[in-house]
Amino acid sequence: MSDLTEAFRARILAASTAAPLCIRGGGSKDFYGNEPRGESLDTRAHTGVLAYEPTELVITARSGTPLAAIERVLAEQGQCLAFEPPRFGADSTIGGVVAAGLSGPRRVSAGAVRDFVLGAKILDGAARELNFGGQVMKNVAGYDVSRVMAGSLGTLGLLLEISLKVLPRPVAEATLRFELSQAAALDKLNRWAGQPLPIVASAWADGELTLRLAGARAAIVAAEQELGGAKVGAGDGLVSHQQKVGAGETAFWTELRDQRASFFADERPLWRLSVPSVAPVIDLPGATLIEWGGALRWLRSTAPAAEIRAAAAQVGGSATLFRADPALKAAVGAFTALPLPVLNLQRRLKQTFDPHGIFNPGRMYAEL
Repeated sequence: MSDLTEAFRARILAASTAAPLCIRGGGSKDFYGNEPRGESLDTRAHTGVLAYEPTELVITARSGTPLAAIERVLAEQGQCLAFEPPRFGADSTIGGVVAAGLSGPRRVSAGAVRDFVLGAKILDGAARELNFGGQVMKNVAGYDVSRVMAGSLGTLGLLLEISLKVLPRPVAEATLRFELSQAAALDKLNRWAGQPLPIVASAWADGELTLRLAGARAAIVAAEQELGGAKVGAGDGLVSHQQKVGAGETAFWTELRDQRASFFADERPLWRLSVPSVAPVIDLPGATLIEWGGALRWLRSTAPAAEIRAAAAQVGGSATLFRADPALKAAVGAFTALPLPVLNLQRRLKQTFDPHGIFNPGRMYAEL
């Protein structure tokens, strides 16, 4: 066990009889979830890529390793984190990526963060070092506890190391744009989802539907001919991944991924509605941006939280208050309240990993 890990253990043991701990990496996602509480436990010194074998498509790194450093290492081998974690700031760490469990535009085609977690090493609330999963895909069997860490917001343990599956970057990409109403866009997205088309991401806002195509050049050209629409960018609409990031199509998806698009500059509360892709237009006041083939609907609105959550529940989904004034989050909670059976399950999980309740208390739910 390293000196830094021993220092973490000492902090955890001390916290079991004193103040709780707020596990924190670069702080780029402090806004997400309920307001952080407790003494800061900074992971940024716990850094470094421990293992990376491109032919095995797996990378293992310490939790404080900057996301940018991980992406640079992968890019040198023509590989990537296919779930495209949002980079809300230059200080984002790989531990924060897993703890937040947030995915970018390609989530609908590639999968979520948890789908790429192969293994994890953590310190639990009793300062025990626990290992779950493995460093190769064939070793992941039985109860996949490591994936429970994805999206737990640091409430179950302190991530020390993470092993992630990586994928080759597609040979080429292209972007198409269509002028469509929200209802027409949702209809087309759901019809296209049942066809063998290389659509890896989509975004609708302000009467425009934007599609991202990726894969073999021949498949993209065929899809362009079938789908129609206007090409975004110069030339033939194909962007080779040997070109610099930021050219044409890539710039649009990068700004969407990192929430730097103009939609996200609005000062109204930002809601994240997770709904079935086939859900119809949700009649709520405010501005809407739709991703993931209709399954993710961002809403900028000052409507009452109860109204927004009721509308999401009516179509079989849920609503998270993603970005808002801390006072509003404190009043209504960041996440939709859990049904009692699910809450009891979460309590038992929390008790197992963090018996003293010292890790990020209340970050997800006030009861945990």
